[in-house]
Amino acid sequence: MLFGVPFDQLAILAVGLLIAGAATGILAGVFGVGGGAVIVPVLYELFGVVGVPADLKMPLAVGTSLAIIIPTSIRSFQAHKAKGAVDMEVLRAWAIPVIVGVIAGSLVARYAPPGVFKAVFVFVAGLSAWRLLTGKELNFGTGMPGPAGMVATGGVIGVLSSLMGIGGGQLGNLVMMAYGRTIHNAVATSSGLGVLISIPGALGYIYAGWPKAAEFPAVAAIQFPFALGYVSLIGFLLFIPTSMWTAPIGARLAHSMPKRRLELAFGAFLLIVCLRFLWDLVARGA
Repeated sequence: MLFGVPFDQLAILAVGLLIAGAATGILAGVFGVGGGAVIVPVLYELFGVVGVPADLKMPLAVGTSLAIIIPTSIRSFQAHKAKGAVDMEVLRAWAIPVIVGVIAGSLVARYAPPGVFKAVFVFVAGLSAWRLLTGKELNFGTGMPGPAGMVATGGVIGVLSSLMGIGGGQLGNLVMMAYGRTIHNAVATSSGLGVLISIPGALGYIYAGWPKAAEFPAVAAIQFPFALGYVSLIGFLLFIPTSMWTAPIGARLAHSMPKRRLELAFGAFLLIVCLRFLWDLVARGA
């Protein structure tokens, strides 16, 4: 055993994290997302293997996802920015409201039951998947909204992203495309949201989950050195190498794909995530 966790459980967790990290890096580059929609369900299942209580698995997965998104989103953003596809004006307009929204979401996470995180996941993933798979465009006009609209959309993106453990790519894509931006421009610009969301989000989840270690002293996976609050340090460290290595591969793939193919791939990806958490909500009631 290592710090109270059997070696076989640690081996399963380590292998699962390394494999999922590689897939996450590719998705981060292809879809302009931090990969949270993959990270969260994977971590949710893996944490069950090492005995994390049911009520803590979801917020621990979300908080860890936000921490993991920090390097992967930076890597993805740099790759897209190098191609000149990122709209920095949009990112600057969203920066403050997004960060405020993330802080608000992190405070909610301290008290919210697991079902809240899953319900938010299902709502946002389902809406995005429907639009992309059907090809029916939301149309809010041409050009991004004015200052008040940018503050409102940025705040909503920050709150929902922090409760889902995502880098804001899904929501950023949805908003930008509704205002007439192309999928490639939306994906590239939304990759920058991950940087704005992940850092304050991870710090917020450390704060939100800090008291839980004392409440569950027998659960080694949520004690230091394995975790800080709702951020699993072992999850963070094992995801990083493979996800950072594969993110540029995904970015190159995204810029080589036709618009409709990228939309269908993104829609199918979100639908799978949506169905997975909807099943969990219905079957387990949490």
